[in-house]
Amino acid sequence: MTRAVRSEAPTVPLHSAAPPRARRRSWVTRVVLGSVLVGLLVVGGTAFRVWQVARIDDRRPVDAVVVLGAAQYDGQPSSIFAARLRHAQQLYDAGMAPRIVTTGGGRPGDAYTEAEAGRRYLIRQGVPAGAVVAVPVGSDTLLSLQAVADRARQDRWGRALLVSDPWHSLRARQMARDSGLDAWTSPTRSGPVVQTRETQIRYIVRETGAMLYYRLTHASVDTETTGLG
Repeated sequence: MTRAVRSEAPTVPLHSAAPPRARRRSWVTRVVLGSVLVGLLVVGGTAFRVWQVARIDDRRPVDAVVVLGAAQYDGQPSSIFAARLRHAQQLYDAGMAPRIVTTGGGRPGDAYTEAEAGRRYLIRQGVPAGAVVAVPVGSDTLLSLQAVADRARQDRWGRALLVSDPWHSLRARQMARDSGLDAWTSPTRSGPVVQTRETQIRYIVRETGAMLYYRLTHASVDTETTGLG
């Protein structure tokens, strides 16, 4: 009797391995998407912190109220600067500190520095001359705060309440702390920077980029016209 011979058909795998080139493309795609997601989280988180700190008035008794400089014109503070100075005076009158420190240098040809213009303004408003200290150094926020920190060490004080515009608060506070000051913020709620929703959004976007730049470089964004350098 002849036995039937059964032929075995070759087995074909249901899922063949992807070629190396396809695997590389898939890996690169995942890395790119992951990097984009992390970048969005970092930017979004920073923007949220700018917005969050802008809403906080962290006033408390300190050694000095420090007013960050802005534009001045022949000794007359700009509207942005004047709003900060008025807020600093309110904090001084409320007993938050025994002194106000005005900051900011000047451009070539200026008769006054920002710090000097701020000091003159506060004295005209009735703040005792002995309670206003001008630190006329620095063309941006970081340099000004480093100069204030040097003056604080010289005069043996270290706790500061920073006055600037709301959206500037997070970066200014970080710079002050990095310079060696125990710093908190009390932003002004008046002035051109806080008047319209469009202006607020523009400054939040700008400050988000400036804060990320500072974290990467530990340098300040050069902005001579806004006082938010």
